Amino acid sequence: MGVFEEEPRRLGNGQSRCPYCGLLQDRVATLEQDWVLLEPDMAPLAHTVPAEHRWIALSDGRVTVYGVCPPDPFQRCRIEHRLACSAQPLPDLWPWLTTLRGENARQAERQADPERPERPEEWPDVG
Repeated sequence: MGVFEEEPRRLGNGQSRCPYCGLLQDRVATLEQDWVLLEPDMAPLAHTVPAEHRWIALSDGRVTVYGVCPPDPFQRCRIEHRLACSAQPLPDLWPWLTTLRGENARQAERQADPERPERPEEWPDVG
């Protein structure tokens, strides 16, 4: 085995324009011999991104989903451009949170109903 005199060879990544918004997105190889389109120049802390959306860059230039929970508090990750694309609908990242938000909206609507008093009626003392 010889000693490397230059940096390890990187896979040929590139950039392309998003067909929805027209902005650049990074085309990066995955461990599964596929490609993923990532948001360029964006590396949020991994713990702020849902586990199934954390892409971690490996030493050879490829990326892989990093589902470790909880991640190292200083670990950075990449996100798919489709999550940041203003021309695409945001996916339902946490279904339980979406359900909770919907229920809270219905509850707030019920409380704001002028037909219903905001405070429950006081019950007579029966006993």
